[in-house]
Amino acid sequence: MEVPVLEDGVWITGPDGELVPDYDATFPTINEGEVVHGTVVRVDKDEVLVDIGYKSEGVIPVSELSIRRSVNPADEVSVGEEIDALVMQKEDAEGRLILSKKRARFELAWKAIEAAAESGEAVTGRVIEVVKGGLILDLGVRGFLPASLVDIRRVQDLDEFTGKELRCKVIELNRSRNNVVLSRRAVLEDERKEMRQAILDRLNPGDVVDGQISNIVDFGAFVDLDGMDGLIHISELSWSHVNHPSEVLEIGQTVKVKVLDIDRERQRISLGLKQTQSDPWQQVLEHYHEDDVVEGRVTKVVTFGAFVEILPGVEGLVHISELAQHHVENPREVVSQGDPVNVLILEIDGDRRRLSLSLKRVEEGAQPLPRADGAESVHATPNLQLSEDAFPASAGDPAEEARILDDEAASLAEDATEADEIATELAAEAVVAEAVAEELAEEALEAEAAGDEVAATELAGQALAADATAVELAEEAIAAEAVAEELAEEAIVDASDAEELAGEEPVGDEEPTA
Repeated sequence: MEVPVLEDGVWITGPDGELVPDYDATFPTINEGEVVHGTVVRVDKDEVLVDIGYKSEGVIPVSELSIRRSVNPADEVSVGEEIDALVMQKEDAEGRLILSKKRARFELAWKAIEAAAESGEAVTGRVIEVVKGGLILDLGVRGFLPASLVDIRRVQDLDEFTGKELRCKVIELNRSRNNVVLSRRAVLEDERKEMRQAILDRLNPGDVVDGQISNIVDFGAFVDLDGMDGLIHISELSWSHVNHPSEVLEIGQTVKVKVLDIDRERQRISLGLKQTQSDPWQQVLEHYHEDDVVEGRVTKVVTFGAFVEILPGVEGLVHISELAQHHVENPREVVSQGDPVNVLILEIDGDRRRLSLSLKRVEEGAQPLPRADGAESVHATPNLQLSEDAFPASAGDPAEEARILDDEAASLAEDATEADEIATELAAEAVVAEAVAEELAEEALEAEAAGDEVAATELAGQALAADATAVELAEEAIAAEAVAEELAEEAIVDASDAEELAGEEPVGDEEPTA
């Protein structure tokens, strides 16, 4: 029989001096703080036993299973599952090997989080709690996602994210406090940047695309074009006058829009809704001519006359001097909003999209042309109940007519001055809004340079809104200036006509003509 020879890891000297097998050498060497791999062999309500190939099975107390609070061990692990665990104690008071699954996962997760923070890559975690001010994500480490950084727009109900997996960027990391702060908005903004650029590369002015109304504001509506918002200005919503975008659109509505302009540098898209609809002005140019009698409905009564819609989206002005054969102090003496009327077309200006109409020049019994859009007639020929009593005795007196025209010229001049003042005020407000936009943009750049992404994003959004307001005010100023010029031109014409009439001889008792 071969006599055993003392050899490390094989034979050791026993208590009685004899050589005995070194059984301990067959077990792996483990140290506290080390992460080991093992197989779950038993799951109890308060602990889990794990075989890691050591001389005794390791014990994971229920408190060391997960970073979640009040967990059921059976929900976290199952018999036969292979897991990683961190050695907390090689031997406790009862000689047991104490392990921690959550701390092993924490160590492994922390390394991954540190690497992601350095590289700028996103991490993924499941939402396990809704707390005051945000969400808690399970990353192997408890990560805090502030409510303001959950989405690009403020989220009203955070509970809808419970149980969902979210991709976030690490924006703050503190190992000494085990503190991890996340931002999902940063991930969404990066994705949107790529999507926006792809959309900008794909679109060209003149394209007709589908989108969804994402927001409605006083000056227009924003359309989501699969990841990027474009703006439909209120003036581009309809061929008809629109007081507020909510009259024709609602949030969530799918619309077909035309790309009017693309500012690739500022990543802005201007859209038009009315351009995807038939232009009623084309029907006017094709079917109507000057001196035609057409039917319409009074849409608005103003101090200098009344606006009459002859087709949906096409309005013309009946100047106060064209409302009746007699002198009219107030247009409301003759017409009211909503009245159906027959009018004669005095002028069609296709380039400026303007119609000049007359009510007084419609001869009694004149039949209006059929509607160009094929719609049903809005009224019968109105009976204005004109009689000799309706006209003043001086209707045929050139001097009296000159006085009336002169008064109208003065009134138009006042209206023109008022419109010009409004245009000046709007232009000044536009300049102020543009200055505010530039200031906010500079503050956004400063915040970004300082590393404050949250403030930079908010300031940039405010700058965009201020810039949009400046554009809107400038457009309104231009429109008011155009109205002022038109009124001034009409005032000059009336004043000139008044001078001519003032030089004519009176016609005596000649009967007035209707």
